[in-house]
Amino acid sequence: MRLKDRVAIVVGAGQSPGEGMGNGRATALTFAREGAKVLCVDHNLASAEETAAMIKASQGTAVAFKADVTRDAEIKAMVADAHSRWGRIDILHNNVGVSISGGDAELLDITEEAFDRCVAINLKSTILACKHVIPIMRQQKSGAIVNISSMAVITTYPYVAYKATKAAMVSFTEQLAYQNAQYGIRANVILPGLMNTPMAVDTRAREFKKSRAQVEAERDSQVPLRRKMGTGWDVANAALFLASDEANFITGVTLPVDGGASVRRG
Repeated sequence: MRLKDRVAIVVGAGQSPGEGMGNGRATALTFAREGAKVLCVDHNLASAEETAAMIKASQGTAVAFKADVTRDAEIKAMVADAHSRWGRIDILHNNVGVSISGGDAELLDITEEAFDRCVAINLKSTILACKHVIPIMRQQKSGAIVNISSMAVITTYPYVAYKATKAAMVSFTEQLAYQNAQYGIRANVILPGLMNTPMAVDTRAREFKKSRAQVEAERDSQVPLRRKMGTGWDVANAALFLASDEANFITGVTLPVDGGASVRRG
């Protein structure tokens, strides 16, 4: 019960269609298992409700909330709902992100519309969520923010918008950490590597017209540790550590969860 009586907002608590468990859903379930009350936020209400139902089935506390996190008014409403419902906000977990599914592409092929969409979902949503949560956390003199970036930041990822926005998220998290440390607020960022999630694997299988098994095998072969991708639970466990008092003296940190991929640079 490492998060007993804490209130957590998990942005992106639903998941894309496909096999397995997404990072956001796994994190919502993990936070609830450890005692947190969780606001499960997603643009797909049915998917958020599935996550909340899974939490309730395990005797946890969760509420689904629909929000388009590219809209400031909807993010403001999300924060207000959690705060009015439970009286505080202890954890903000920003998990949303798109690349291929948002139309991302290499430089010569990317459209203005796809670029704007990826920036709004990947970066703007995180900044606006923090904008609305920080005043509450400052008043409380406590809070933990965990942002999900990507190993695309430090590897040779080909698509423009995802790499650029996820790199910006690292810098923003560092800024968030040093500007709010005096208020007892911690902010850290996770860089997931190759993960076996519906968004990462099933989306690529559909986009590149391959079987899921083919995409899995190609990705597994690139992972140093056991030649096996990670799962949403690996990201969730790292997020749990950073959100808990076990990480009480840790802020402004960029944590790869990547099976050793970051050891191999260049």
